[in-house]
Amino acid sequence: MKKLKYNVAVIGVGVVGIEMLRVLKERNFPVGELRVFARSARDIDVDGIKYSVKPISPEGFEGIDIALFAGTEGEKGAAVAYAQEAVKRGAVVIDNGADFRMDPSVPLVVPEVNAADVKKHKGIIANPNCSTIQMVVALNPIHKKAGIKRIIVTTLQAASGAGKGAVEQLKEETSLIAQGGFSNVRVSAVNKSMPQQLAYNVFPHIGSFVEGDYTNEEWKLVKETHKIMHAPKIKISATTVRVPVRTGHSESVYIETSRSISVDKVKAILSKAPGIILMDEPKNNLYPMPKDVEGKDETFVGRIRQDAFVKNGLWLWVVADNLRKGAATNAVQIAECVISSSK
Repeated sequence: MKKLKYNVAVIGVGVVGIEMLRVLKERNFPVGELRVFARSARDIDVDGIKYSVKPISPEGFEGIDIALFAGTEGEKGAAVAYAQEAVKRGAVVIDNGADFRMDPSVPLVVPEVNAADVKKHKGIIANPNCSTIQMVVALNPIHKKAGIKRIIVTTLQAASGAGKGAVEQLKEETSLIAQGGFSNVRVSAVNKSMPQQLAYNVFPHIGSFVEGDYTNEEWKLVKETHKIMHAPKIKISATTVRVPVRTGHSESVYIETSRSISVDKVKAILSKAPGIILMDEPKNNLYPMPKDVEGKDETFVGRIRQDAFVKNGLWLWVVADNLRKGAATNAVQIAECVISSSK
């Protein structure tokens, strides 16, 4: 696929699809023709640029080199219906949805961690879950140096991770409460995308409850991390929490390493690692926060500290824009890897 320009399709114009269009432009991706597909035709405006959205169809992928499936709006599971149609017509599919992530024949890629896996693709490459992406970016450099044997993570995930409807729910609930004081009755009348009220609230329920009363979002952190880092023996336990933040996922991450490593050494490693910005001056109130990372592509790490009771135990605080590095940017980075691996 060695070309100067590549014909690209973006499938879905929800919050992730919009970010994909934005990221393609910002990173100067070598786009020849750009096609945008969704369930129905419409015109959209992204940062002053107008895009004509066409209804998705198998024929629409004729001549497409790279197909970015946003995996959010409308055509939920669109990759199941159309990915192979795109591949048949010569495209490489990069899917942000969950449909192919655990397929052993499909690479699951975070370029800072396992870019070489791109070369194993058979037409489809999966984009990991947003919370998994930022965690493995932060932890992989430590794993390579000291060997991680255990991870305990609590995520604090923003509304935008559940799509445009969840963002609107948060906005409407917040407005109702601010206008008339707290009222469960009034807030309960909001058209909900999430299972609980989110404004002025948090709840430990993302996805559906499955094996062992963990949610499938929590199991994604386990299984996807094993696959991406090629480390199936790491013991991982997760609790995923929805918080009243518009965009930007935060994670409190505890790790135990096989070999002793100091906090200063961890900071030195992460400060030089690709895709990471170290913000760790707690005495100056400097640490990553969602409001500061929105619109950025890096993974931010801070509050690195030794566990007080476990010799090889460490704590980290990890924050990233879930729509950017957690979805759109990572997908476009994968596309860049596809191009570079074909040269």
